[in-house]
Amino acid sequence: MAVSKKPVKVFKKPTVAKQAVAAKKSRPKKGPSVKKAPANKVASKKSVAKKPAKKLVGEIAQDFKTDLRFQSSAVMALQEASEVYLAGLFEDTNLCAIHAKRLTIMPKDVQLAPRIRGERA
Repeated sequence: MAVSKKPVKVFKKPTVAKQAVAAKKSRPKKGPSVKKAPANKVASKKSVAKKPAKKLVGEIAQDFKTDLRFQSSAVMALQEASEVYLAGLFEDTNLCAIHAKRLTIMPKDVQLAPRIRGERA
């Protein structure tokens, strides 16, 4: 009985030029890289949990009148409005830091942002 051998395929290693093309990737630009979320994208996740937000609203209301109760929809509305305000404030704060050629925000940036907006004198 004769044993027939099938030809064995030998895989060649890629040449150096092909390896260089495959390994070449785009590099990020130098300098401050600030990525901004799209304006039309709405975050579904809240920054602050429901219970701490409800507790905070209760504590603030306690200073004005005792024994107040809030509907859950009222607390959610206050939470949503405060998160939108803070997100805008931090965007402006970040712009102030970038204007000062810094990547880190500082308290002076947070104080400057509302003054530029005209919210306080």
